[in-house]
Formats: sequence, C-alpha cells, structure tokens
Amino acid sequence: MVAAIFAAPALAADAKADVAAIHAVDQAWLKAFRAADGDAMASLYDEAAVLMPPGVPAVNGRTAIREFWLKEAQGANQGGMVFSFGEKRAGGADGKLGWSSGSYTVQDKDGKVVETGKFLSVNKKVNGKWMYLRDTWNADRAPPK
Repeated sequence: MVAAIFAAPALAADAKADVAAIHAVDQAWLKAFRAADGDAMASLYDEAAVLMPPGVPAVNGRTAIREFWLKEAQGANQGGMVFSFGEKRAGGADGKLGWSSGSYTVQDKDGKVVETGKFLSVNKKVNGKWMYLRDTWNADRAPPK
C-alpha cells in the first residue's frame, strides 16, 4: 500500500511526459505535412497503422499511408492551403497506448478559413517511441451536396 502511494506521483509524471511526447508527434506530423515530406509523415505511423479519412475507405499500413499523405500535402501546397492545429488539445496515455485529440483549421492562400474540424489519434509506444496506430478526422460542416 505504501509503495502504491509513493508510486502514484511518478506514474502521473510519466503519463504527463507521454502526453507531451504524443503531442510532439502531432507537431512533427504538421511540420512534415507542410513540407510535403511523405517519408517523415510515414515514419510517424506504426507498420500496422490505419488511417481513417472521411468519405473514403480506410488506408492500411505505413506505405499506403505515406502515399495518401504525400498526395494530400502536395495538393494542399500547390493550392496554397495551410493546415493548423487549434490551441486546445487533449491527450492521455497509459503504458503503451495513448491518444490525442483536438481541432484543426484549413486556410486558403488568402488566409480565409475554408474548413474547421476535429481529429482523434490512437498512439502506440514502440521501442520507446510514440507512433500513430489509428488516425481519423472530420470537418465540422458536412461536405456540399
């Protein structure tokens, strides 16, 4: 019982550090997306990861995820679109699994917000490194009909 009482602050500190590391993965993804760096984006995903984009079938595995994100990032860059995360993000971690969620905005080349939405990722700790295991997002507004 006494050991559990003294271990609780250490576990809380570990969880806080893990959440910070998971959010750092999100920031690394954002940097790689803005640079249209497919290899850097893919390196953040587990080999067995599943990307679940809205309106299309799931994308399975790191190689397919790389191709998906590279095409998306190149298109965004060519169109002058800028993707950003919102300021309020949440996350949690417990051992080898963690999660991150928050909001995002997409601005056009003139700085006009053209999309807002939210995201959720499930992360897995592999050899001390947090990686995306599942990743999904959707817009706040339904697509036009």
